[in-house]
Amino acid sequence: MNLPRIDLNLWVVFHHLLLHKRVSGVARILGMSQPAVSSALRRLRESLGDELFLRTQAGMEPTAYALQLAEPVALALDGLQQALQVRTDFDPTHSTRSFTLAMNDVGEMYFLPVLIDALRQSAPGVTLQVVSVAQSSLREDMAAGRIDLALGLLPQLQTGFFQQALFRQKYVCLLRKSHPLAAGGRLTLASFSRAEHVRVVAAGTGHGRLDSALERKKLRRQFRLTVPHYVALGDVLKHADLIASVPERFADRILTPYGLVKRELPIAVAPSSIHQFWHARLHRDPGHRWLRQCVAELFGDGSAVRREQAVRTGAEPRSAASARRRSGGSDAPHETVRGRGLAR
Repeated sequence: MNLPRIDLNLWVVFHHLLLHKRVSGVARILGMSQPAVSSALRRLRESLGDELFLRTQAGMEPTAYALQLAEPVALALDGLQQALQVRTDFDPTHSTRSFTLAMNDVGEMYFLPVLIDALRQSAPGVTLQVVSVAQSSLREDMAAGRIDLALGLLPQLQTGFFQQALFRQKYVCLLRKSHPLAAGGRLTLASFSRAEHVRVVAAGTGHGRLDSALERKKLRRQFRLTVPHYVALGDVLKHADLIASVPERFADRILTPYGLVKRELPIAVAPSSIHQFWHARLHRDPGHRWLRQCVAELFGDGSAVRREQAVRTGAEPRSAASARRRSGGSDAPHETVRGRGLAR
């Protein structure tokens, strides 16, 4: 089969025949005559060497080969339709676009309340869908455009993706106000080691580096409880004399609701850097640029590296490199798109 010789319009007719099964119905929907639809089907049959559809009392029934083609043809037409809908600008006040973000439960608790409130004010038609960063297909889903943006400490995205640093944060100890160790100003190394702890094993993130750092310093903790995520940590600490070592911005969010206090770790541990990550295919998309700009405005730390960059410790996305060559320069540190940013 010679693909360039097949008219794209033939695939549109094919797709609608699959959906509606009647030549008359397809003709009405596409604004064609019935003979024109029949002619398109004949040409496609000749090109593919298959009947594709058989006339029955129930309508035009697809052959086995036609059913094989159904999904890839539908996906291809949908992708082309989306590409043709891209505009040179993006107006958040009128857009109804949906973005898919990947983050862990800490990210959900930290980013989403602020982001949703800002969207309500400045982009009322824009919606968000959130998926977990722990899924094994994260890289593939971002490369395919199924995930727009990933937020967090994500070592699996350090190569091959664009990234922008948002902020750095240290780790702190979190405990309830009535905990025996809450009375003092600082935790000593001895009291920290004797206390009972909660360990969070957050899959798909780099926060396990805290455990590794403490182990390298020969500091052993007594774990009374190990959990796979942070979401229940506030309730657990509220009802038990346990200590959790967590990112500080997460700690600040749950201090008041659960009657907790935070204390400095008794030893120095390197802070973590939180980034937003995206694939090269969306780098110059106006709506995506607007979203990244909003996230940077809402959560960016002035002391963090604000420049967008392609990670060079691994293979740079080919499309990113070619895009830069075409533009004749490097990636701009600040992006401008139509429409207002999100209100703080």
